[in-house]
Parts: sequence; C-alpha cells; structure tokens
Amino acid sequence: MEEQQHTENKRSLDRAIRDVRIADVEQSSVVVELGDTERARLEILHEALEDVAKELPEDMEMLTFQIVPGRKPRFWIDITSFVEMARDKRTYRFLKDTRLGRVVLAQSQDVDDVADSVTHYLAERIIEREKAIESDYLLNKMSDKAINPKTAALAKRSQSGGSNAIWWFLCGILAGAIGLVLYAWFLPTNF
Repeated sequence: MEEQQHTENKRSLDRAIRDVRIADVEQSSVVVELGDTERARLEILHEALEDVAKELPEDMEMLTFQIVPGRKPRFWIDITSFVEMARDKRTYRFLKDTRLGRVVLAQSQDVDDVADSVTHYLAERIIEREKAIESDYLLNKMSDKAINPKTAALAKRSQSGGSNAIWWFLCGILAGAIGLVLYAWFLPTNF
C-alpha cells in the first residue's frame, strides 16, 4: 500500500517542465503573435512525442514528424495526418485527410490526450504496414508455386480436362438437336 502511494506521489521533472511551458505559453499568448503561440504549443506536443519518435521503425519513410511553419503552423505526423491548433489557440486538433474529406481523429486541450491519440494512430499504421508486407510475401509465394513445374503440369491437366468437358457438352447438345429433328421428321401426323 505504501509503495503504491509512493509511486503516485513520484514527481517527474519532464512533466513539471512541460506544465511550466504550457503555463508560460498561456501567459505570453496575449503578448506574442498568435502564430508563435500555435507553434510553441505544437513544439510542446512534439517534445511529448520524442520518445515515441525514437521507437519508430527506421524504414518507415512515410512518417515526417515535423512542424511546418506557415499562416497556420502544423505538426505533420505523416503525409495525410497532422495536428494544428483550433481557433481558440488552446485546443489541439489531430486531423487526417481522406478521400471523403478531412476527419478529426482527436481534439483536446490536454497535450497528453493528443499525444496518446497520435501514438495509437502510429501503432495502427505500423500494424497496417506489417499486414501489407505479409500479404506481399504471401502473393510472391503463391506466384512462385504457380511457376513450379509440378503445379504447371497439374494446371495443364485441369485445363485439358476442362476443354474435354466442353467438347463433350457441345457433342451432347448436337446429339440432342439431331434427335429432336429426327423425332419431328418421323412423327406421325394425325391431323
């Protein structure tokens, strides 16, 4: 019980520095230009995600993790998703561009909530990528088996069996047609 209270009371210097920065940004937001305030808040989010960025696979070039300045600064996660500040300059908006338009993935004034949403999104992207790589591997294996000589011989047999079935089907239709004509020809007319 004491250990649990001790871990709950444990202080984190990183968290305290982040809280002081947030308070400083809120105080200076009246004096500083709005764009600088937005950029400062996005930098706080970027710092909150530094450990996550270190854990990302090196071969995932699609992830950018950079703040792009402009009239409305944005913290880009990948080519289609980014975080920007809402109109109140205090709310983080995690957005994704899709074929059907822009979708809000998360929205909060708490930097930790948005950082958690971005981390979860990154985990989903990594799993999607692994599935795509695995499916490519399976498709290559299947195409290798299709080229295998044993498989090719079986495929030829099944194709020739299929063409034989079509031949017999057509012969059956022709025999049936001839039978109908002969029946009609020799049918006694009792009119």
